[in-house]
Amino acid sequence: MKALLALTVVGGSVAHATLTPMISVAGVTPDLPLIMVILLALRRGPEFGCVAGFVTGLLQDATGGGLIGVQALTKGLIGFGIGVAGGRLRVSQPLVQVPGLVVLTIAEGLARFALLQIFRFPAPFGELMAYVVLPQALCNGFIGAAVVLSLAWAQSFRGRFEGEQS
Repeated sequence: MKALLALTVVGGSVAHATLTPMISVAGVTPDLPLIMVILLALRRGPEFGCVAGFVTGLLQDATGGGLIGVQALTKGLIGFGIGVAGGRLRVSQPLVQVPGLVVLTIAEGLARFALLQIFRFPAPFGELMAYVVLPQALCNGFIGAAVVLSLAWAQSFRGRFEGEQS
C-alpha cells in the first residue's frame, strides 16, 4: 500500500506539473491531484484518501508558492470524506462519481476560500466562484468523466481477458 500511495502521489503531482499547462482551456486548469484523490478514496477507503489528499495537497502548496497547508488540509478532508461516503453509499457507478467529483471540487474550493479568509485573502467571493471554482469544477468533471470511463473500460476488458484464459 505504501508503494502504491507513493506512486500515485508522485505520479499525480508530476502529471499536474507537466500536463496541466498543456490542457488548460481559456486559463482554466483541471486539478488533477484532486481528481486522483477522489477516485483513490472511492476505491481504497478513507484512510488512503486522507493520506493521499494530504500529501498531494502539501506538494501543491510547496510548489504553488502560497500558504503551506491549505490545500493539504482541504484535499485531506475531501479524501477522507469521500472515502467514508464511498463505504456507506453506492458510488461505484460512473454516473454517480462524475457529478460527485464536480460537487467535491466546489466544496474543496469553498473550504480553501474559507481557510484563506482567515488570513485576509483579498478575493471577492462572487468573482472567485465565477472565474475560478466553477470553471475548474466543470473542467474536473470532463477530465474525471474520461478517467472514470477509461477505468470502467479497462476493468471490463481485463474481466473479458481473464475469462478467456480460464
